[in-house]
Amino acid sequence: MDLKEVGILGADIGRHWYYSSKALAMMHLLGDKAPATILDVGAGSGFFSRHLLAHTDAKEAWCVDISYEADSDQVEGGKVIHYRRLGDNISASLVLLMDVLEHLDDDIGVLKQYGDLAPSGSRFVISVPAFQFLWSGHDDFLEHKRRYTLNQLEEVVHKAGLEVKRGAYYFGLVFPIAAILRRAQRTWFNSEEATSQLTNHSPITNLILKTVCLVELPLMRFNRMAGLSAFCLAEKT
Repeated sequence: MDLKEVGILGADIGRHWYYSSKALAMMHLLGDKAPATILDVGAGSGFFSRHLLAHTDAKEAWCVDISYEADSDQVEGGKVIHYRRLGDNISASLVLLMDVLEHLDDDIGVLKQYGDLAPSGSRFVISVPAFQFLWSGHDDFLEHKRRYTLNQLEEVVHKAGLEVKRGAYYFGLVFPIAAILRRAQRTWFNSEEATSQLTNHSPITNLILKTVCLVELPLMRFNRMAGLSAFCLAEKT
């Protein structure tokens, strides 16, 4: 999670339709098998790790992000969250890279680095923004390097030495709306300003979008066609 977006949404980030739905998609990919220890790479605020700690039997989380000013530890719900600037020696049964690879010059190399460090049997949940034609000022604002198709993401995972277990797009039902709006910004308004498109919606709009994404969730595993995000569940064998 990018700390720039945390700054925009503040304490409401857990209620925002986009992040609450993305957390549910992560849980859906993982299934009933709860991790013991979480390594959250590029964790930002640690939103996704905290969600897993609150809703599974996971015991602790290590949140790694070079943007932290210093190493620190917190306790939430009786479970420890370690915030670290570097994570070169952390062993975990689940590694999260939620919207991280698109920021990296060497996405394969960094993923391979964490794959080499992980014990056999460790699982990886990876999400990235989907489709280069959806590029907008939001990507510039967040300093993205690229967007991915699902096949491209799975190729990166494979080249990093991990086994792809499942891949899917998500936010497919809102995909047409986003595609039209972004095309309109480029064509009619000639807008490519580097600015975030994330905003706090009205409670009604937020509820509608949450509901739409919740309806889509059971169908996620079959969606290899379109969505705003591409997800991959991988394993070190």
